[in-house]
Amino acid sequence: MLKGFFNVPTPVNEPILNYAPGSKERTLLKDALADARSYQQDIPMYIGGKAIHTDKKGKVVAPHDHQHILAQFSIGDKTHITQAIDAALAAKEDWENLAWEHRAAIFLKAADLIAGKYRYKLNAATMLGQSKNAYQAEIDAACELIDFLRFNVSYMADIYKQQPPVSPRGNWNRVEQRPLEGFVFALTPFNFTAIAANLPASAAMMGNVVVWKPADTQIYAANLLMEIFREAGVPDGVINLIYADGPETGDVVFNHPDFAGIHFTGSTKVFQEIWKTIGANIHKYKSYPRIVGETGGKDFILVHPSAQTNVASTAIVRGAFEYQGQKCSAASRVYIAESLWPEIKELMLRDLATFKMGGTEDFANFINAVIDERSFDKLAKYIDQAKKDKGVEIIAGGNYDKTKGYFIEPTVLVVDDPKYTTMCEELFGPVLTVYVYADKDFDSILEVIDTTSPYALTGAFIAQDRYAIEKASHALRNSAGNFYINDKCTGAVVGQQPFGGARGSGTNDKAGSMINLLRWVSPRTIKEVFESPTDYRYPFLAED
Repeated sequence: MLKGFFNVPTPVNEPILNYAPGSKERTLLKDALADARSYQQDIPMYIGGKAIHTDKKGKVVAPHDHQHILAQFSIGDKTHITQAIDAALAAKEDWENLAWEHRAAIFLKAADLIAGKYRYKLNAATMLGQSKNAYQAEIDAACELIDFLRFNVSYMADIYKQQPPVSPRGNWNRVEQRPLEGFVFALTPFNFTAIAANLPASAAMMGNVVVWKPADTQIYAANLLMEIFREAGVPDGVINLIYADGPETGDVVFNHPDFAGIHFTGSTKVFQEIWKTIGANIHKYKSYPRIVGETGGKDFILVHPSAQTNVASTAIVRGAFEYQGQKCSAASRVYIAESLWPEIKELMLRDLATFKMGGTEDFANFINAVIDERSFDKLAKYIDQAKKDKGVEIIAGGNYDKTKGYFIEPTVLVVDDPKYTTMCEELFGPVLTVYVYADKDFDSILEVIDTTSPYALTGAFIAQDRYAIEKASHALRNSAGNFYINDKCTGAVVGQQPFGGARGSGTNDKAGSMINLLRWVSPRTIKEVFESPTDYRYPFLAED
């Protein structure tokens, strides 16, 4: 076997294509959309490299056109979950013993496949299955995923390079990074194709084997991701893709002695239940499982009296309504200084009036559908209640319709009470709540923001006053794992802003950084002695 210390390609962020009228990428993406809509896929599970079809089927629909069935998928049961675990464990020895540069090469190839051959097909799958417009799909399914893969390879190399700084004469100290002893369970969300791919891929990159269960509403793109991984050279059994009932899956996975860790993005409630289950079963496992999770958010924007109004307005409408507010980082509560409110309100309403809403295939639509009927009904209930409550004014939106797709108008509530329901509870949709505070109450509003929500994912502060920026940055230091100054609270970029929050928002293991990859290895320290002692006696034992 050839040996060497290898340098991986230096990662750079993937350029974002604009899809402007007349551009080549616009034509290619529209062709991919038309092709995807032209036939219905039959999506299997992938266990040990084999496509597994079952008689029990689920269906994938376009949220903005829910009568159009994009695909049917095979639903597994406990036997398939067990088979996936067995396949992962069977692949484990060969995969973890494969030289790291070959693991790196596989995922670098996957990045190149997404950047080239599969770019438009993967973007189209995300647009149709998850109702993202062209730009939102581009920055997610293409650019962020490519960045995850390329930067993670670089982080992996950096991790392996980290060695003890001192080896005294006669000794050689070194550290090796072992994959976890067992399998990793990746439980992934609907809202980001990049997250759905990164959660299994980052663990696999570090030499682990994975059982991957995506959200049902992301299966359409997940199937294509699996095709890409396989073409890139991920060996059979290293990543096993299953679609099964959540509680059934958990019952098998979390009772298995070889369960070594979970990589999770989803709801806080589900994550807390998983944690409790792991705790109750802790005596069953060969090792203490790694629990890595990014969960919910009740993300804020605070506008100081010194803010530029056009900066504030743009940050608010983008932060709240891009991808229908279905980002974990989306702004859902905003605090605006009273002196600036009239102008910011005017600017916001001006922009909201230009929003077009509809299907993703029409590139003029900025707003598309929410993910499914359950989400639609939840949001409609909050809006209906707001219409009845005193102290709440709906200044934009407030309407909804699920006849053709799950469409919720971008809705802005203005409330008298900073602790009103929609200021506190996570809605995960295009509903923004505004509280207008007296300029003189700036200091107290910082405390309100810090204590309103159990979450601490993202937050933004808009101001020109540097003293105020320093004060807010300190006062809100525990309120957001990602804090933005004079920008919206969404849009973290791999290699630039590692992403994750604390408190009720997760374990803050920062996807898109070395920190996350360190959770998927177990270091072993090796001390080799060249001049070994031959007598137990130390000098202090000698007689005077």
